Amino acid sequence: MKYVMGIKYNQLKRDSTSCILQEVESLFNTIYCKKIFVRYNEYISNFIAKECSCMANIIIKNDLTMEKKIDLMRQDSIFDVADDDSVCIPDLSSIKNEVKSKKNLPKVPKIFMSNECIFNCAYCECRASNDTRYCYTNDPKELAQIAVDEANKNGQGVFISSAIFKNADYTTELIIGTLKCIRNDFGYKGYVHAKIMPGTDMELIRQAGLYANRLSVNIEVAKSEGYKKIAMNKTKENILTPMRHISRLIKSAASEKSRYAPRFATSQITQLMAGSMDESDYEILRLSKAMYNKYDLKRVYYTPFQYKHPAKGYANLEPISTPSWRMKRLYQADRLMQLYDFTPEEIAPDFAPHLESDIDPKAAWAIRNIHLYPIEVNTADYEMLLRIPGIGVTYAARIIKARKYCKISHEVLKALGVSLKRSRHFLTCDGKYQGEKCENIEVYRSLLAFPLDAPGNALTVNAIEDD
Repeated sequence: MKYVMGIKYNQLKRDSTSCILQEVESLFNTIYCKKIFVRYNEYISNFIAKECSCMANIIIKNDLTMEKKIDLMRQDSIFDVADDDSVCIPDLSSIKNEVKSKKNLPKVPKIFMSNECIFNCAYCECRASNDTRYCYTNDPKELAQIAVDEANKNGQGVFISSAIFKNADYTTELIIGTLKCIRNDFGYKGYVHAKIMPGTDMELIRQAGLYANRLSVNIEVAKSEGYKKIAMNKTKENILTPMRHISRLIKSAASEKSRYAPRFATSQITQLMAGSMDESDYEILRLSKAMYNKYDLKRVYYTPFQYKHPAKGYANLEPISTPSWRMKRLYQADRLMQLYDFTPEEIAPDFAPHLESDIDPKAAWAIRNIHLYPIEVNTADYEMLLRIPGIGVTYAARIIKARKYCKISHEVLKALGVSLKRSRHFLTCDGKYQGEKCENIEVYRSLLAFPLDAPGNALTVNAIEDD
């Protein structure tokens, strides 16, 4: 039997009829809600882990206490819309209480094995040519202790990452050693996300998946020629090969019927930098959609490419600073693809391949297809309700449920929590329209504008103007 660093190689109210409300609520609990929210709940779970744009850029000195080490590591875990009492309407509180939007989940602590890297990526502070950094490599057992302590404090798990120390396989062996300690020595059974290095041996990927709930390989660029430009040691092959292998292992484990079969990670994610190759948002979204389909990714994380200071080996690379608002629009567009069944071509068509800072992608689609509006909320299906600016998965589901026992009016929409500020321009309630009658498309744009580059208008990573 072959061992490497101790690792054995062969080893997720109408007003008076409150009783009707209870019956309807029970019916929807057992039939409708399960159908409507299965994709929503599955998608929201993808926010369990948030990544940051580069790996470790912190210094961990050997003489620091564990508390100070944890505090330093924590620095790198950051990334980068009323009722109307004057109207007699049914008591819809039961619907509002049942059909709720999900709260943002806490961030998962990111713990690092090493910041000493043999790769020389222009954008990363851990690059081999960065002579100003203080290099460190943690002991697997010590890192496991830190990881478990942080996971218990956070209550949401931990992410084990690293720069590429010595080589991809050696680094992965260290991470596997840490994962084994987390599970076997400390008995931690919660969520663990592990990073897989580019070009890692398939057997080591399998071993890592036996102890982690999620694995990730960062694709980084939207075009394969981008590796030579900003990450000369990375290639399409050493990124996609591990990603493909992880996908196969996840599918294989999911299809295994025996309860005695070893468990394996249930999901994988990736990270993609925008702006490194002057690529359009359409190109990014098309790639993301392809990866979702081909590798069954749970999530694609987006980060802005930043190159502000010269790096050795990249003499011809000009300074680039991608605006952060672009990432937020990409996250919105990604959610439209995953939850709303939009296609990349709908979000960023040939004549408008770039997302805009002053209007979100769903509103932009609505303006481009203004001939489809207004939509009658009493007859529209779930998919069309989702196409109304200001109405998302939560409110669309509430409307569908409320329609079973009352006619939807503008007052009912308010009672359901729907903000009419945006939506009233694109809908009718029993034939009644309360929006602006605009003959000029630009008027609609001004009504829906939400410029992300304006002070105070920043959105969180997973936020969207609709609920």
